[in-house]
Amino acid sequence: MSEEIVEFAVDQRVVYPSQGVGQIKDIFEKKVGDKTVKYYKIYLEVSDMVVMIPVANAAMIGIRPIVCAADAEKALEILGEAIEPVTSDWKLRYQMNLDLLKKGSIFDIVSIVRCLYHRSKVKELPILERKLYDNAKKLLEDEIAFALGKPSKEIEAMLHAKLEPLGALVAKKSPIIDDDEDDDDEFGDEINDSEDSDNEDSDDDDDSDESDSGDDMEDDGDDDE
Repeated sequence: MSEEIVEFAVDQRVVYPSQGVGQIKDIFEKKVGDKTVKYYKIYLEVSDMVVMIPVANAAMIGIRPIVCAADAEKALEILGEAIEPVTSDWKLRYQMNLDLLKKGSIFDIVSIVRCLYHRSKVKELPILERKLYDNAKKLLEDEIAFALGKPSKEIEAMLHAKLEPLGALVAKKSPIIDDDEDDDDEFGDEINDSEDSDNEDSDDDDDSDESDSGDDMEDDGDDDE
């Protein structure tokens, strides 16, 4: 029998960093060589995808429970607090926020959303940063919605109400000397290559034999809606 410690339960909502809120659909064991490996089967609604993660790797990947209601409320309050000016070097800013996204706590996600929302009031975000902002904002909306038991649309309106007053204040300030480069194609290629590499590494880290369950994943994706 497998001896991995099972931290989550079937039907429990969890956060998969960079991927979104998911639900544990099953916890099962699979024979891999001469070992029995225990897996979480997680359905990610935002991407309509099922992933299978070895239980032993869950903590390393950063999979965690949905925050409690008190922490969700705290995250909303922090979202509305004043923010210090951020670097005008968008490449550095992007990497800093990408690192926060991979860490994946709700307060890390709040930091990304605040930073990029307020920055967008100074100057339009480059394409990569806009995508990062949209991803982080969706992650934040979904987790707070589940934590507070409210519809996502209602949480979206709450986030906007917290961000907009400070965003308007930033927009009214005197112009900021900005050395951002508008053309992010070259850097974008580097980041995309890096993200592809991270994804490949993540797949390898999950389990070298996990690819053997590819057919199972496709079948499970049809079963779980």
